[in-house]
Amino acid sequence: MATNENPGIAATGTPVGEVSPVAAGKPEAETVAAAAAADPGPDIAALLKKVEDEAAELRDAWLRSRAEIENVRKQAAVDVARAHKYAIERLAGELLPVRDALESSLAAENASLETLRAGVELTLKQLAATFEKAQIVEIGAAGLKFDPHRHQAMAMVDADLPANTVVQVFQKGYLLNDRVLRPAMVAVAKAKESSA
Repeated sequence: MATNENPGIAATGTPVGEVSPVAAGKPEAETVAAAAAADPGPDIAALLKKVEDEAAELRDAWLRSRAEIENVRKQAAVDVARAHKYAIERLAGELLPVRDALESSLAAENASLETLRAGVELTLKQLAATFEKAQIVEIGAAGLKFDPHRHQAMAMVDADLPANTVVQVFQKGYLLNDRVLRPAMVAVAKAKESSA
């Protein structure tokens, strides 16, 4: 039998007085599990509960945001509808005095022709002021070159003016903020025929 030269080390290779896990009859896996159980690591159930609570809070915040966006969208739609419905409110308010002036002219009995004419001229001035406030501008036509975007040719006439020049205005045209409200109805000069 061989003798151990180092009396402090047992034949198993562990120092004398210490018990190895294998020597104590416990497998190594149990030792690791025992060490992990002794470690105060996070509790899975507590983590799951925390994550579920955060998810519920985020879902609630998302639902509230979605409802707020829907409310803003509905309010914007109501505002647009109201703006379309009452867009001409200011213009209508400006036209009421013109109507009142015309009605008072018609209601006047025994009015002379000069009085009626003066009343109509004042009413026309009121209407012109209303148009100016609403940015309704008369389209210039007579003597100008025909513009198909602003003029509507009703007739071609012989004239001493260059071809495609507006000779006569049958009905005035108007612009609203540089957009044609109604084109001017005009007669246009014909091109002169060349004699052959």
